[in-house]
Amino acid sequence: MGEAPTAKGRATRARIVEGAAAVLREQGVAVATLDDIRGRTGTSKSQLFHYFPEGKDQLLLAVAQFEAERVLKDQQPHLGQLDSWESWLQWRDTVVERYELQGDDCPLGALFLQVGRSRPGARAIVTELMRQWQEQLARGIRALQANGLVSPSLEVDRTAAALLAGIQGGVAIMMSTGDSTHLKAALDTGIEHLRAASDTALHA
Repeated sequence: MGEAPTAKGRATRARIVEGAAAVLREQGVAVATLDDIRGRTGTSKSQLFHYFPEGKDQLLLAVAQFEAERVLKDQQPHLGQLDSWESWLQWRDTVVERYELQGDDCPLGALFLQVGRSRPGARAIVTELMRQWQEQLARGIRALQANGLVSPSLEVDRTAAALLAGIQGGVAIMMSTGDSTHLKAALDTGIEHLRAASDTALHA
């Protein structure tokens, strides 16, 4: 049974992952090497393999986890406060801005192409990201219901799933074309759907 990591060990591992993420964003997953990452993070080869004994693929999965968490973190505080129409519009603008700044270079997608999207570890990261994202959207819709802004009969989980699917589709098209029109349309249509449900609530 291995020893539990110390606070210093966890901090060192986190520093390596964050530094690796920066290198991969700058150079690209296919080009960056472990030597590049060691140089950026000031890490020896033995230290790197201490924290990632399975080598580069294990480190890439750790970076993928970091990037997945960053997707949700970049949407805060708005994603966690979707209790008014103003907050939903602020969240919408934040999502659009995030992906427009990112452009057609998706670090998370590039990482999964490198390590294999079908690998259990990679699939688990994507599954958990989508679960958390949909859960926070659903929580926001329930907050609107609690504030009397949306009909209580609205199917919350189904609506949140559809909104998330629309966002992912818009992002995919943007990655291919460089145009955020479809992403904006998906977000705007999703919010308009909620507003239509608010009219139902007011006239119930």
